[in-house]
Parts: sequence; structure tokens; C-alpha cells
Amino acid sequence: MAHDPIPDALALVRERYPQAVWAVLAGSVLTALRTPGSDLDLVVVLPPGDPLAPRRESLVFRGWPAELFVHDAQSLEYWLAEEHAARKPSLHRMVGAGVALVGSPAGWQDRCRAVLEAGPKPLSSAQRDRVRYGLTDLLDDLAHATDPGERRVIAATLWSDAAHQALAAANCWNGTGKWLLRELRALDAGLAERWLRAGGDEAATAAFAREVLDRLGGPLFDGFTATGRR
Repeated sequence: MAHDPIPDALALVRERYPQAVWAVLAGSVLTALRTPGSDLDLVVVLPPGDPLAPRRESLVFRGWPAELFVHDAQSLEYWLAEEHAARKPSLHRMVGAGVALVGSPAGWQDRCRAVLEAGPKPLSSAQRDRVRYGLTDLLDDLAHATDPGERRVIAATLWSDAAHQALAAANCWNGTGKWLLRELRALDAGLAERWLRAGGDEAATAAFAREVLDRLGGPLFDGFTATGRR
């Protein structure tokens, strides 16, 4: 679809949420990364106490696939804090980089941009130990597994987990799907390329994971303890 998505996004918000305090359109549909499958990613903020918030809905509008993330100020605060703690700032990105359709989200946008620029909080020593233990355990499982199917599953898990932990080791934001690769490339294009080449190769996956583990302080098994929920 070649035409401007902004008028259709605005019409969608006005049709479904005429009471919106503010709304932004975000995502690849506004960038050079746009594809025929790009959707309208919309963050819509409703008045306090509106019974329609929070909610998420997916629909097709004027031929566009659309994802609407609907909040009031209280739920937006909650989910921004949740994803900040999880180191996966998708909502921050949508708000911070979004094009305003309705109202004035400037204060929220400034806040989200500042969070993105600052990056996540560094791993605590306990979090770092958990990551080291997890990678150590997967590497040990891969080294000793004899069932071919199990080896493939372990290697695939290790490949994905090592990428996430490479970002954690560098105190970078994390991501899932395409955003995992984008974050790795933003951190280190060479590292991202080595990770991609390692996919499906058990030996290369193990080597990549060991490299990440060394960045985190090396293997950890003997003496590892964990308390609490995280």
C-alpha cells in the first residue's frame, strides 16, 4: 500500500475512540523499513477511568492491518514501568517516535525519549549471576546431550538466549523477533553477523554463547544461589 497512512490512522482513532485525549501513530509504516505488510501501530490514551482502557485490539481498517494499544494515564504509567524493568521498551518507542494524531502527547514523548536515550538499568549482581548460570547450564546440556532432537532444541534455545544476554551484558535494550536483531546490530554489527551465521550450527552457537558468557564474567555453576522471585 503506497498512500499516506496518517489520514487513515486519524480516521480510525476518530471512529473508534472519539474521546481520546491523545493518540500517536508509530512503527515501520512511517519509515524506510515499511513493507506491504506494515501495520498501523497506534497508542491511544483515553480520559481517566474510561472503561475501554486498558485494552489492545487488532483489526483491518481501510485495507490496513492495525494494532491499537489503548490506555488511560494510569495504565500507561504501569506498562511503561513494566517494560522498563523487563528491558524491552516497545511502548516507549511507539510513544517516543510516534506522530501525533490527536491531542498533545509532547510531555509523554519527551519522557519516553529520555528513557530510551538513557538505556536500561545495569544488571544487578544477582541478575548477572542468573544469566551466567543459565548460559552455563545450556552449554553443559548441549555438550552432553546425545539425542539429536534434544540437541537441536537446546542449540536453538542457546542461540536465542545468547543474543538476549549479549545485549544485557552491554547494558542495551532487549527485543524480540526483528527487534532482537535490530538491537544487536545497533550494539555491534559484527557481533550481530556472527550471531546470524551461528544459527543452526551447534559448534558456532556454543562458541558465540561462550563469548557472551565471558563478557558476563564466565561460567557459573558451583556455588550459585538464587533467592526471591527474580
